[in-house]
Amino acid sequence: MDGRSRMRQDGHKPGDSPPEYDEIMFLRGSGDVRHAPASIPWWNPRYWRKRVWAGVAIVIVIVIVIAAAVGVSQAKKNAYPDYSPLSYSLADTYGGESFFDQFNYFTGYDKTHGFVHYVPRAEAQQRVRALKHGRGSPASYTKPSAQNLTYAAPSTAVVKVDTTVGPGSNPDALTGRFSVRLESKKTYNKGLFIFDVKHTPYACGAWPALWLTDPSHWPDNGEIDVMESINEGKDGNQMTLHSTGGCSMGVRRKQTGAPHDDDCNHDANNNAGCGVVGGSSSFGTALNSDGGSIMAVEWRDAGIRMWQFARNAVPGDVTSKQPNPAGWGTAAADFPSTNCHIGSHFRNNSIVVNIDLCGDLVYGSWDKSGCGPKNCTDLVANQPDLYKTAFWEFGSFEVYQSS
Repeated sequence: MDGRSRMRQDGHKPGDSPPEYDEIMFLRGSGDVRHAPASIPWWNPRYWRKRVWAGVAIVIVIVIVIAAAVGVSQAKKNAYPDYSPLSYSLADTYGGESFFDQFNYFTGYDKTHGFVHYVPRAEAQQRVRALKHGRGSPASYTKPSAQNLTYAAPSTAVVKVDTTVGPGSNPDALTGRFSVRLESKKTYNKGLFIFDVKHTPYACGAWPALWLTDPSHWPDNGEIDVMESINEGKDGNQMTLHSTGGCSMGVRRKQTGAPHDDDCNHDANNNAGCGVVGGSSSFGTALNSDGGSIMAVEWRDAGIRMWQFARNAVPGDVTSKQPNPAGWGTAAADFPSTNCHIGSHFRNNSIVVNIDLCGDLVYGSWDKSGCGPKNCTDLVANQPDLYKTAFWEFGSFEVYQSS
């Protein structure tokens, strides 16, 4: 072979500069040598170095962690407790002429700074009961004077604000008007409560409530507000939970009412609690003109739910005393246990009925109340007739327990 035709097996002529080391690829199983491209393609993993593979692995791990976190968050957001039907039987009834025998009359200082004097039973019933002219119906009773702040008949019980004291009277109302706060002697840790409410109190400056709490250990044992409103009740019924920390309703819920605030902690949002508001006809004159309503509260480990039934739409199983919430449709307010351990936050509660006057909740919204230029305390002290509509009227309370 002459010199002109002699070539190195690698394709280079004798005397040429040798190829760079990283340009050579050895093929397995042969002695051939090929030239690699001068520029390594970044997208081809065959050419990636260890540090590139390490970076890719880190990115993959981060993506997996984020995806898992999003999945857990979404699953928690969609979580919902098991409200499987429970079998309930009647345990307690509050009704008839003995309605008030099952309550204590609170007479202490109002911690919500109300312009009110809660009176003991003897004073609230200083003329005892309405005079009987017969038996069998409320019509056979003559309603007592305004000084009777609590009185009962076979099918009704009334709790009201005093309307007899005012300017020039003795006593007067310059330090607060007389009213009543009742606390049931029996306490509860769960149950199905049926409240027959025939009339809700309303008047400028009034703050009525039907609720459950442990008066001696608030807020540690929680508060369940079943019916609550202020002034003339035009904003509707407020259903609210108040608790210690660690109880939140920022989760999936099934309810017809409008939620207000998710944090039930009494230390948050000036003790607003986690509330749900019903429609404008769920309290006050609109509700009363329809004969009131039935409020039902199911309190169990899965959560606390509330329904409000119009007088002409009460479920048959309620009237037959065989209540089954599974057939009642969507609740007005739903407080699931998803992010709130019900048994830890709500326990040893009494049924409470009261009509406060002025107080923190009223003061906080007085300027928007439409109740006139006078401040709340002036109105309460000097206009007794304004409070003739400030009374509760109940049919009965029934408490059922699951077997």
